[in-house]
Amino acid sequence: EMGMSQVVKEAIRIATADTIGFHLSFDIDGLTPEIAPGVGTPVPGGVNFREAHLFMEKIAESNALLGLEMVELNPIMDIRNQTAELGVGLIESALGKRIL
Repeated sequence: EMGMSQVVKEAIRIATADTIGFHLSFDIDGLTPEIAPGVGTPVPGGVNFREAHLFMEKIAESNALLGLEMVELNPIMDIRNQTAELGVGLIESALGKRIL
């Protein structure tokens, strides 16, 4: 109901309260299988391309990211590196590259 932008802002506010920053563990299984087929547990109804990049861009804007890991990529299940390349793009967005 709140939308991705509001949810991320609230999560960042909570994660940075009385801290110097946060570490993000991004589970790529949470993305919709249409954009991320190369995961361990694909589940319909996940986060779409625009939402995922918006999420990461909000992370970058926070200037509070201390560490980042992208987890649950399964190269055996990937199709022409689609998921791996998306993961790289999301990491770039978390580090400040804007696509939206």
